[in-house]
Amino acid sequence: RKRDYEGFLCSLLLPAESRTSAFALRAFNVELAQADSITQKTTGLMRMQFWREAVEGIYCDSPPHQPVATELWKAVKRHNLTKMWFMKIVDEREKNLDDRAYRNIQELETYAENTQSALLYLTLEMLGVRDIHADHAASHIGKAQGIVTCLRATPYHSTRQKVFLPMDICMLRGVSQEDFIRGKQEKNVRDVIYDIASQAHIHLEH
Repeated sequence: RKRDYEGFLCSLLLPAESRTSAFALRAFNVELAQADSITQKTTGLMRMQFWREAVEGIYCDSPPHQPVATELWKAVKRHNLTKMWFMKIVDEREKNLDDRAYRNIQELETYAENTQSALLYLTLEMLGVRDIHADHAASHIGKAQGIVTCLRATPYHSTRQKVFLPMDICMLRGVSQEDFIRGKQEKNVRDVIYDIASQAHIHLEH
């Protein structure tokens, strides 16, 4: 609830019988997001390995004694959730521990697909929806959400001397990472934000 308030609110809109499982999925995502933001890569890798092994244990009916893992195991049993989506989320979050900017918008979209979209695929499964058209919509919504999340996090990351926005768009507009770190508001900086946000909007139009 504290770490993903928007996700918490959205989960409240789901059928009552699905909410506990939805909260478990969101809590799993928060756990990985927190590991993703750890400054020490070694510590982050250890957290990712814990969750990789936790998922393996969940699908062998031997989840670790950890509250989120226990609830996730119940959700998997209740809804027959696909293991592959959990692993994609863990693997992609682990790659992100490299702590570097995305080379291009496609790389950011891949990250969003394997994290945000994968979470939506699991949510659909939890609701008993296994439909190619629903998955198509979830893919685009997840990509849009991932792009917007990257934009929204830029001020926070800038205070930590980090910028993750796609380098190709920044270079096209003649904007450096230093421009974001210094909080510049020039037109070319705003154009970078507009270009990236426009890509998210394109996904919502599909």
